[in-house]
Amino acid sequence: MADAAVELVLRSTRVITPGGTRAASVAVAAGKITAVLAHDAEVPAGARLEDLGDDVLLPGLVDTHVHVNDPGRTEWEGFWTATRAAAAGGITTILDMPLNSLPPTTTVDHLRVKQDVARAKAHVDVGFWGGALPDNVKDLRPLHDAGVYGFKCFLSPSGVEEFPQLDQERLATSLAEITGFGGLLIVHAEDPHHLESAPQNPGPKYADFLASRPRDAENTAIQNLIDQARRLNARVHVLHLSSSDALPLIAAAKAEGVRITVESCPHFLTLTAEEVPDGATEFKCCPPIREAANQDLLWDALADGTIDCVVSDHSPSTADLKTGDFATAWGGISSLQLGLPAIWTEARRRGRTLEDVVRWMSAAPAALAGLDAKGAIEAGRDADFAVLAPDETFTVDPAELHHRNQVTAYAGKTLYGVVKSTWLRGTRIADHGTPTEPTGRLLERQN
Repeated sequence: MADAAVELVLRSTRVITPGGTRAASVAVAAGKITAVLAHDAEVPAGARLEDLGDDVLLPGLVDTHVHVNDPGRTEWEGFWTATRAAAAGGITTILDMPLNSLPPTTTVDHLRVKQDVARAKAHVDVGFWGGALPDNVKDLRPLHDAGVYGFKCFLSPSGVEEFPQLDQERLATSLAEITGFGGLLIVHAEDPHHLESAPQNPGPKYADFLASRPRDAENTAIQNLIDQARRLNARVHVLHLSSSDALPLIAAAKAEGVRITVESCPHFLTLTAEEVPDGATEFKCCPPIREAANQDLLWDALADGTIDCVVSDHSPSTADLKTGDFATAWGGISSLQLGLPAIWTEARRRGRTLEDVVRWMSAAPAALAGLDAKGAIEAGRDADFAVLAPDETFTVDPAELHHRNQVTAYAGKTLYGVVKSTWLRGTRIADHGTPTEPTGRLLERQN
């Protein structure tokens, strides 16, 4: 380790690299990883050594599904609070969804507004998705050229009037345009006709809400999306998969060569319909948290690669919008700070490894978005790290969360995996849950 440029060495008996977990020393210079060397490698003169002991050094997590809601609905969240929560939770890069901010990220001008708001508030690196609406096909290529990572659309009502859904004809039009310049469409896949025909019984009973968002709505929307992607040779991504019934459709499409990827979320993988109390609308999201047997199949699909990645779909609101009626309460789970320990707690129970968690929550989301500098501990990547004590536990206290509104479905749960520190380009940005001053950068797609 004789490179005079090395400024920092992080040493651990457990470093998770693309080649596996090993004892190593990780050399950092100018914000980049320069080498992954033997555990006892000599530290060069002038470099600072951080000996992490047996705590695990893993690549900073990449969360490609975050609703920051800033500007316009900053009482729901904001770049300052969201990125502090991310840093405290071991996340070093987020991609912001084009809604529920006002304005939504559906034109280049709107993107610039959002970037201007985020620039001084980002504790982690921040990139942006664009939005595909019925009337903004002309804006898609300019947004792509301006550096958004892809385009989100809804196939059913989004919940906010400024972000209307695409019907099948407009989906085809937008997808053809996006495919023409090599872009990516990410899709909230629920079929509106199945939702409209499902039983609608407002009130506090979770069973009634679950019946109102049937699996068939997801299954049909995903099948239609596969058909469109096959026809156009388009690249598509299914957001927040909840229905295990869709997994055979997805697996068959992948085997056929359809360019489709899929994510699921911590709440679908760690919470079950059976445990949701009536009136507890902090558990409401769309699509919904389903039964334990459904969850088992989602985990099987993670293991075999049918589901590619796990991201938060952090979609907060003010507490007053979480009314006791599942029909009218805002739908969204706040989990940005808790995703890593939530997934690790369930993964270890199911016999999965931290290497699996890193693949699902860092490497695969980075690959989805083309974030080539993120997602792995290897030479040439950004020196983004999380330091985790995987066998330590904590009990979730909403008051200790950095989210603007401390409403969470995980309140009172005891989780494995304490994030000791988080590092962005070789700088510690959170220490034992306390973020430092913001040093995040705004990212733009490079390829």
